[in-house]
Amino acid sequence: MKRSIKDYFVISLKGMAMGAADVVPGVSGGTIAFISGIYEELLTSISNVNVSVLKTLKNDGLKAAWKQLNASFLLALMLGIAVSVISLAKGISFLLVNHPIMVWSFFFGLVLASIIYVGKQINQWRVQEIVALVLSGLVAYYVTIAEPMVSDDASLWFLFLAGALAICAMILPGISGAFILVLLGAYQSILEAVHSRNLQVIMVVGAGAVVGLLSFSKVLKWLFVNYKNITLAGLTGFIVGSLNKIWPWKLTLSTRINSKGVEVPVLQKSILPQNFEGDAHLWTAILLAICGFAIILLMEKIASKKA
Repeated sequence: MKRSIKDYFVISLKGMAMGAADVVPGVSGGTIAFISGIYEELLTSISNVNVSVLKTLKNDGLKAAWKQLNASFLLALMLGIAVSVISLAKGISFLLVNHPIMVWSFFFGLVLASIIYVGKQINQWRVQEIVALVLSGLVAYYVTIAEPMVSDDASLWFLFLAGALAICAMILPGISGAFILVLLGAYQSILEAVHSRNLQVIMVVGAGAVVGLLSFSKVLKWLFVNYKNITLAGLTGFIVGSLNKIWPWKLTLSTRINSKGVEVPVLQKSILPQNFEGDAHLWTAILLAICGFAIILLMEKIASKKA
């Protein structure tokens, strides 16, 4: 596939959107990849990273190996993700602390529309698709209500494992890699490492992410090739189940003091706006949810025109 500089710029923008979503503990960059039309190409490109590339490099040269990897696509996408994570980590962290209802409302609308979009890709509903939808939805819902581990001083081996598990979740629409890090108790450690440019921690987590990504992408690619409808139904279920995590109004059941001496929530449950203590910002939340929903519809319309 021959692409122009403009095409790669658009891919980088999609990567930035994926990175912004992945910073939020509850929203998956995989969802953004899917609705922006690059999900299967992403899986295929990652799956191509294997020993055969070294053989191609040796026998046919760098250009052939680069083409086999679809490296220009991956480079543009990863550049966008990296720019977004580094530049938006502080801003999104600030908004989550000071304006959580606003952030969650916007992403709730975005993810809600994503369910419709992903579900529409399924061209046949049978018993197996329904079972996959229900089971994956229940798994994702259970993940959202699981009590997070608490760890302010994580070992490097633990951070490596956390990176591997988080990246697996990150490429699944509906399952947030950042939220997996929260459940493992590693989110704060990694976020602080990004803020302080702690290269040792960043490299360890990155190595874990590479190992997890290369292995899990092959599984997902195989599922898409052999059981596409069932896989899409499962992904839809993951997104449905994840909605509980990003519901804007929460009741905090337990808290902890983090490494900076700040009290942060550990376990929360979703409640109705009228039961929320304080200003529920209902109309603003509804407006932001509609904005998030509309963005997905707009992206779908643009994608369908290009197709």
